[in-house]
Amino acid sequence: MNHHIFRFNRLQPILFLALFFWCVSACSSLKKVPVKEVSTTISSLKFLDEYDLPYNLQYQNTTVGGLSGIDYDAKNDVYYIISDDRSEINPSRFYTAKISLIGKEINSVKLVAVNTLKQQNGQPYPDLKHHTKETVDPEAIRYNPKTNQLIWSSEGERIVKQGDAVLIDPAVNIISTSGKLISTLPLPANLKMHAQETGPRRNGVLEGLTFADNYQTLYVNLEEPLYQDGPRADVTPNNALIRIYKFNWKTKQNTAQYAYKLEPVAYPAKPENGFKINGIPDILSINKNQLLVTERSFSDGREGCVIRVFLADLSNADNVISNPSFIKNPPQHLIRKKLLLNMDDLKIYIDNVEGATFGPTLPNGHQTIIFVADNNFAKTEKTQFLLFEVMP
Repeated sequence: MNHHIFRFNRLQPILFLALFFWCVSACSSLKKVPVKEVSTTISSLKFLDEYDLPYNLQYQNTTVGGLSGIDYDAKNDVYYIISDDRSEINPSRFYTAKISLIGKEINSVKLVAVNTLKQQNGQPYPDLKHHTKETVDPEAIRYNPKTNQLIWSSEGERIVKQGDAVLIDPAVNIISTSGKLISTLPLPANLKMHAQETGPRRNGVLEGLTFADNYQTLYVNLEEPLYQDGPRADVTPNNALIRIYKFNWKTKQNTAQYAYKLEPVAYPAKPENGFKINGIPDILSINKNQLLVTERSFSDGREGCVIRVFLADLSNADNVISNPSFIKNPPQHLIRKKLLLNMDDLKIYIDNVEGATFGPTLPNGHQTIIFVADNNFAKTEKTQFLLFEVMP
């Protein structure tokens, strides 16, 4: 089990050769997921290993950080990882990486490509300071092997000041694997930004994406409640209800919305009026009606985050697509949820986990899940890759 940035081994030549052949054998025993989407059952998640990238790692003239979404292309054995850099450090972008497992450990995380996210005109997205109507806030990324395309979400922007407002709607974009914009999904009206307190909150919008039903369905989630749906999560239980949106991937239309209740913020902020939040940074489809939902809680005055992972069942939840306000008309049947993992129980430092994906199958036949943590480009935070074994 490793908690260091890199591993180095000094072996005698004979031992090195023996280890080399063992590694080849072990790596070859990791089964790649077929093009058909992963469908599995989960009773618990078992922590296996951690691998951290160095702070301010440089790759092809970019600073690696802000890693907010990850997805696995099993056929090519690569991972697509999006950065939430809003073109402030380098142009908004995503990386392609090889993650090597030996046994039940992460042996290496190696970047092999970086691609700039492109606008309709083929140009990179500009930064917010210079082009307030064109910037993006990348958060999630998924790969569709049936079309060899990627989709990614942007949270947009909502800055309201007296006499002025910057309003940029969130978006879900379909791109080529080189970053070229192909199209954008039509989003429901309740995702439109407003200067009034209706619609999405700033930085609490489209955070997670996942394909389901063998790539016939796309689910997209809010991080925090819409203004008209209720309050943000607090340290005491309340009706902090977010929406999970279901899209028909063939028609690209939003066909259903479901209500999901957030847990309370794990700890009070210090000072008491400091920043605190609990929301959903990512979702992951595990079978027809179930999602793996990651909730991330952060409070000023504490290091790291509290990451709780839930098994969410949509099968009996109300379709609230026609419900304009949960405050005025509370949903009767919410998404059911069951706690699978509280990463606090691992007794290790856990940072700002924002992305999750299925990885290779282990030699024992169990699926793996890899979580990635966003270091916010801060020296005091970590870019972590966390490997878990799915216990059926």
